[in-house]
Amino acid sequence: MAIPSFSLPKRWQPASVWLLYVVGLAPAAWYFYLGATGGLGADPVKTFELFLGLWAIRFLILTLAVSPARDLLGWNYLRYRRALGLLCFYYVAMHFAVYMVLDQALDVAAVVDDVLKRPFIMFGMAGLVLLVPLTVTSNNLSIRKMGSKWIWLHKLVYIVAACGAVHFALSTKLLDLEQYIYVGLLILMILYRSYRPIARSRKRSQERRGSGTRTAGAAG
Repeated sequence: MAIPSFSLPKRWQPASVWLLYVVGLAPAAWYFYLGATGGLGADPVKTFELFLGLWAIRFLILTLAVSPARDLLGWNYLRYRRALGLLCFYYVAMHFAVYMVLDQALDVAAVVDDVLKRPFIMFGMAGLVLLVPLTVTSNNLSIRKMGSKWIWLHKLVYIVAACGAVHFALSTKLLDLEQYIYVGLLILMILYRSYRPIARSRKRSQERRGSGTRTAGAAG
């Protein structure tokens, strides 16, 4: 039984997607303002960098939650999944830009050395690289031209989720409650995606057996 969900009238839905972008980017704009006016404490670069990474994780979780919410709760928010995914990429890109420009001062050699010496940065970079083709193909033209290949390509989001979970978990020596929750949610999303084809196969098998039983009964 589907749990009732909030749904806007159809004529307002396109505007609600644009509103999602505005609301989604508002935290970054606010923290940029705080950083520019000296409101981010003793280490504003690190504070801003961590803040952007945290919001990237939040939008990644929301993106991955769209399908389970539809399957398990009957909440159909597929129209917002592309916007959520793009917001995730925007925050990852901003997170990387702060690290590259403000933290490392565009010192490519230092960044490469950091990647090789610090595993959590390696996983973060891998997640960013994998997000790029997903973002570039997040449009209707790519869906039409790529066909079934588009579906296979966008399954990379679960590898991105795994990289994000490892990057987030290793970014600090001790995990706090919030980090445990976010990492746990990412793991649950990955496990659900792994189980989903199995569940669908079982359902089809049960439907075939049920159809076969009804046919045999009618013939008898």
